[in-house]
Amino acid sequence: MKFSFKNDYSEGCHPNILQALTKSNFEQQAGYGEDEYSLKAKTLIKEKINNQDSEVFLVSGGTQANLIVISAILKPYQCAISAAPGHILNNETGAIEATGHKVLSIETPDGKLRPSDIIPVLEGHSNVPHQVMPKLVYISNSTELGTIYQAKELEELSAFCKEKKLYLFMDGARLGHGLTSEISDLTLEKVALLTDVFYLGGTKNGALIGEAIVINNPVLQEDFAFNIKQKGALLAKGRLLGIQFMELMKDNLYFDLAKHANQQAMKIKNALQKKGVAFLADTYTNQIFPIISNELISVLSESFEFFVWKKVDENSSAIRLITSWNTGDEAVNRFIEIIETEL
Repeated sequence: MKFSFKNDYSEGCHPNILQALTKSNFEQQAGYGEDEYSLKAKTLIKEKINNQDSEVFLVSGGTQANLIVISAILKPYQCAISAAPGHILNNETGAIEATGHKVLSIETPDGKLRPSDIIPVLEGHSNVPHQVMPKLVYISNSTELGTIYQAKELEELSAFCKEKKLYLFMDGARLGHGLTSEISDLTLEKVALLTDVFYLGGTKNGALIGEAIVINNPVLQEDFAFNIKQKGALLAKGRLLGIQFMELMKDNLYFDLAKHANQQAMKIKNALQKKGVAFLADTYTNQIFPIISNELISVLSESFEFFVWKKVDENSSAIRLITSWNTGDEAVNRFIEIIETEL
């Protein structure tokens, strides 16, 4: 069997979650997120962000979270702004556009957005009322390229969005990995302070399924639950999500799992760097993008699954390697062994 570095959700869930699901299996609980586990999970999340006024909504997946948040926030004539690699642009089958909202793309070298990137878009959509109105800035942390926002960057972007009356929405599918990166100075509390909406991704960090949408802007909280129901995301057995986030929020488990994934990726990155390998982006999370020869890709493909991200030239390509909360030393050491032998 091949080791997989293709994604960070190939495994099931952390044993603590499985144990909690089994232990509570025969209990009768209220439905639609009113069970004691969902309520406890939401309380724990509010404690961790240090904001009791935020509202927390549990849904099953990242695309679902993005779709519901953006379609709920925007009026019919408003649109979202995203960096070109953004998930809502490339990996959601036009879900946002299907709700009637255009997504404006911005090319950036590292997958992040800065005020200077957004200004030309705003200036280019000033022909009122003949063009869509940019209203929401969509970012990811970590990004699709594995890069992260530092505190100062998010502060500047948040201040800019407030000045321009734009909503700031952070896709947190890999937020745990972003915040536990060895170079990150950003905290979960600050994310909650600086964004209108963000979510904590569970699917890619130890849960079976689940994302926790956190709405910090009180204006956007009103009637949001109706959107959850209308989009088919309000689970009758909401306990499934509540139990998982309750366990993830206990004893810092969520961040410990993300940190482990990051550390395993950095072992591979360091080994590649020692061999002089260049990278598509300088990342410190659980996603790395080494540029290697097509010959080496063929050799590695015999033992590992991974995604060939981008052709660089006729002889080489950038591959994406992703480690997970459950990536063991055996897989990492085997990859490094091949690298040291072949390079």
